[in-house]
Amino acid sequence: MSALKSILSVFLLSVLLYSCSTAKKIEALKPLPSDNTPMVFSTKTSFVNMPLEITLKEIENQLNKTLAGEIYNDSNLDDDKTEMKITKTAPIRLIEKDGKIQTILPLKIWSKFKYGTDFMGLNDTREINLNGTITLTSDVKLSNWKMTTTSKIEDFNWTESPTIVVAGRNVPITYIINPTLSIFKSKIAKKIDDAIEKTCDFKPYVLNVLEKMSIPFLTSEQYQTWFKLIPIEVYVTDATIAKSKINMDLGLKCNMQTMVGLQPNSDFDRNAIAFKPVTKVPDKVTANVAAISTYESASKIITSNFQGKEFASGNRKIIVQKVGLWQRDGKIIIELDMTGSINGSIYLSGIPNYNSVTKEIYFDQMDYVLNSKGLLTKTANWLLQGVILKKIQETCRYSIKGNLEEGKKSLLPYLNNFSPMKGVFVNGILNDFDFEKVEVTDKAMIAFITTTGRMSVRIDGMD
Repeated sequence: MSALKSILSVFLLSVLLYSCSTAKKIEALKPLPSDNTPMVFSTKTSFVNMPLEITLKEIENQLNKTLAGEIYNDSNLDDDKTEMKITKTAPIRLIEKDGKIQTILPLKIWSKFKYGTDFMGLNDTREINLNGTITLTSDVKLSNWKMTTTSKIEDFNWTESPTIVVAGRNVPITYIINPTLSIFKSKIAKKIDDAIEKTCDFKPYVLNVLEKMSIPFLTSEQYQTWFKLIPIEVYVTDATIAKSKINMDLGLKCNMQTMVGLQPNSDFDRNAIAFKPVTKVPDKVTANVAAISTYESASKIITSNFQGKEFASGNRKIIVQKVGLWQRDGKIIIELDMTGSINGSIYLSGIPNYNSVTKEIYFDQMDYVLNSKGLLTKTANWLLQGVILKKIQETCRYSIKGNLEEGKKSLLPYLNNFSPMKGVFVNGILNDFDFEKVEVTDKAMIAFITTTGRMSVRIDGMD
């Protein structure tokens, strides 16, 4: 009897130790407490084509801000016997003509000139005021992200014929003034060219737009998911003028990140972005979107799949009451809480995959976790035969179609006349999504989807 008690004691102790060991192993499979720190799911280079359109009216507005009031001043009378001040009297108008820019500049000229001879002091000075319009024609090119022009004065059109009072008579002096103005043609044209170059430096515009687009925005309030754009390089083609618009193709090489948790910081660095001239830019957008499923939401969906289903073999059957999911070592652990021939939980592991036809996440290479096998009694060995496992595997799946539609829907407002800043408008379209891969993290499963589309940027009405 004493020997029997000893054997029973050892047996019970062994069972107890094994049970404790098994419980410890299973407990170790459960996820660690989550936190709210942002987490980068993936970083992948994308390309965004952004044809840039700037209306001539916009350049006209900016030019009028640059050239305000007095635009020319020559106060030296001795060098050419002429002083001259030119003041803009009305807004400058820009007109596109045969691929060139025609500038119409209304102005007022005050001039003092010396006439006569210095012999015995026989000379005098006169002041005149003129009102008229100068017309310039400019060849246009883009160099180092600045639109530069080479302008030439084509015409002087006086509102009133220039005259001067001499001995009580109005003496026309157009023949004096026009040759004098001809001396300053190149100076006035250069003044216009300098103002256009200063006004049409596109790099600050592009950087301002990219800075606004780089601010992380919320794509899913429910999952606290954020999208972040990180520009790397910007490409640009030569500018062309047609239909009163300046057009150029921009290409943006960037990284797109999706994060979960608190709003990530924008680490936009204007000085780190490389600007490169190119002859051609691909005419499409290649973007990557993440369809995010938290384990909690996936567990609820899969649990609903099991409702009303029995898994039977012979006179044995089980009913899955609840499903739990978490990640461990790159695999998904699936906890099945069941009743019937087995009352308790078994644990399966599988690798998440994607069915592009049904748009479902399913679990491939599914097998029992070794810890589970220790809990199974001989009466549950039929679970290991593979038939029930295959049926369970077919049920452990869920659709991400809604996630895809929600992801696309969340991006559409940023492609429908989106204005990241005043006077800048972004438009575009997205095509259907193509599946790329599934990644698992401690917080969620992410199906990475690629999409293509088109995008354009229009500048009109900036401050």
